[in-house]
Amino acid sequence: MAAVDIDRADIQGDILEAYGNRYGHTSYLFISIGDPASGRAWLSEQLPKVTTAARWTGPRPRSTFNLAVTSPGLGALGVSAATIESFSDEFQQGMKASAADLGDVGKSAPDHWETGLGTGQAHMLVTINALDDGPLQEALDGLRGGLADCGQLDVVHEVHARMFGGAREHFGFADGFSQPAIEGVSEDAAIGEGVPEPGGWRPLALGEFILGHEDEESRTDRHRRLPTAPNDPLGRNGTYMVWRKVRQHVALFRRTVREASRHYSEGDAKLMAKVVGRWPNGAPLATSPDVPPAHFDPRSPGTNAFGYVNEDPNGFGCPLGAHVRRSNPRDSLGFNGKLAFRHRIIRRGMPYGPPLKDGTVEDDGEDRGLVFVCFNASISRQFESIQRQWLNDGNVFHLGDDRDYLLGGTAGKMTIQGRPPFMLAPQAQFVTMRGGEYLFVPSLTALAAIADGVAG
Repeated sequence: MAAVDIDRADIQGDILEAYGNRYGHTSYLFISIGDPASGRAWLSEQLPKVTTAARWTGPRPRSTFNLAVTSPGLGALGVSAATIESFSDEFQQGMKASAADLGDVGKSAPDHWETGLGTGQAHMLVTINALDDGPLQEALDGLRGGLADCGQLDVVHEVHARMFGGAREHFGFADGFSQPAIEGVSEDAAIGEGVPEPGGWRPLALGEFILGHEDEESRTDRHRRLPTAPNDPLGRNGTYMVWRKVRQHVALFRRTVREASRHYSEGDAKLMAKVVGRWPNGAPLATSPDVPPAHFDPRSPGTNAFGYVNEDPNGFGCPLGAHVRRSNPRDSLGFNGKLAFRHRIIRRGMPYGPPLKDGTVEDDGEDRGLVFVCFNASISRQFESIQRQWLNDGNVFHLGDDRDYLLGGTAGKMTIQGRPPFMLAPQAQFVTMRGGEYLFVPSLTALAAIADGVAG
């Protein structure tokens, strides 16, 4: 098979390869565009700042700058209705339209989302990563000054997030280790993270994540047709982005598990790990079911090279409904993993808000949570399928009404397999959706075309 052609200088950064934990700060600013000409003029000025996927040969930049646009944002920038209609239906309709299917109901429903999200006012998203406070403030000041000079552009929502020690999120678990192996990018991680085949593994096709390239279906098509993409010049080297702000009720989670562990012989730390499917340091229960390894390096080769069918078919190590087993079932759905690999997503994101003091089980009133970000070529097949069918529905795992106990959209019980099994009773949700958007991350070529008014 010919080597995949990746024009890294045309693809925006932090997609194919994460910027990494060295960037301790990430700011997300949603911008509303009041006038197409002003919006395009501002965008044109930003083009030299946009960080690409080109690999750095020297020190990392002190800050990075990336752009994404919503469907209303394309219209606000003057892109024609015909071109916008060439984008996927779910992108055009927006996350708000999918809220009920995603489990964003009750207190998580769009009527309760924060200002500027899900209203059509958020047109562009600026994401700034910075090494520390100095370069972050410098980048933010430059952005705000440019918006003021241009006029007709306003920040309608912003979140300032930062990395915690050990890459942990507010519930106390290290996050972001398991990522899909991509052809031409991360072949060395294919074992356990790619596509299972007789005698080994191979990385996923680039087109599963970047538009305009062959995806897994193209491989079996004798005409090698490319997957559906927006009209040129927007249809190559871009991707769809899912952005969700999720408030985490940390005290409730700790309190619930602590109270339940009074009836669980192995203690609250073990019970928390059972809910997640990993130990706090990130080690998977599938390979370390009894105690966490003293030293766990997620970057070590083969760290995620495990399945469930052979290692833990009954869920006695990692429960069948544990969060990591639901969000990436690997081979546990049968057919040698063929039912899971086309639902992989590239996950990014960062915790926001101050951490709750260790051991505290009473809410201090602070807003804290996770900005969840993922990239995929198909929002419906990838992100939405995971959320609807795997996190919010127990049927595919033969778990009935059980939902993801950690992040499921509606409250539900969880079964911890064992002899005898242990049941976690339904409880108030540990997370509340605070708002989100579906976005498109254009290539550098597409950004320039939009800025010049020639995108269609």
